[in-house]
Amino acid sequence: MTTEKGAQTTPPFDGFPPELFTFLEGLEKDNSKTYWEAHRAVWEASVKEPVNRLMADLEDEFGPLRTFRPNRDVRFSPDKSPYKTWVGVTTSDRAVGGIGAFLRLDADGMRLAGGAMALAPDQIKRFRTAIDSGESAAEFDSIRRQLADQGLPVEPGMQPVLKRVPTGFSADHPRGELLRWKGAVVIKEHQLADWMHQPRAIEAVRELWRATRPLKEWIETHVGESEAPRRR
Repeated sequence: MTTEKGAQTTPPFDGFPPELFTFLEGLEKDNSKTYWEAHRAVWEASVKEPVNRLMADLEDEFGPLRTFRPNRDVRFSPDKSPYKTWVGVTTSDRAVGGIGAFLRLDADGMRLAGGAMALAPDQIKRFRTAIDSGESAAEFDSIRRQLADQGLPVEPGMQPVLKRVPTGFSADHPRGELLRWKGAVVIKEHQLADWMHQPRAIEAVRELWRATRPLKEWIETHVGESEAPRRR
């Protein structure tokens, strides 16, 4: 579908070109401003443009989408590499605390996810309350079973799980494993393949994002947005 943005028309998504992945592979090997400037035209035509087309074609169903700045924030990192070696799209405007659907492309292929990759501290408290007992816990168990039946297990996300059940809950709690989580997300990895260069690549995104919608909605209902300041 063609979408209008001001006076400009965004053509429909027709796949991620091979040059997108070779650009990111080269950036992994030479993460420098020299490489970036020498390949800026590739970035614009083969990375930024197809990602924008993908976002335009998905927004009618999934709402406003955001992509990440290519520049890394190196102020507090020992790694001073100036650029991210991946391209990301998300329905959320948060990294820590975000609830939604995610897409990441790197030199090896595609990662899709839905749920909450990393809950903020205030969200973790509400997540534990919802998991503790009652109807919300039973609903979460049901969603997990349904996703597992589709080969999409719910995982604890990017933050390390606690080694023990948190204080305030019985050590032998029936959902003790879940109480140690700091996220709840489905992640599906796709190794680089020819189909990613074709228009049907968008269907892989839709399929995963649709399948994980019940998990996302459960988190939105029983955990909610974080009150902590946003940072990306």
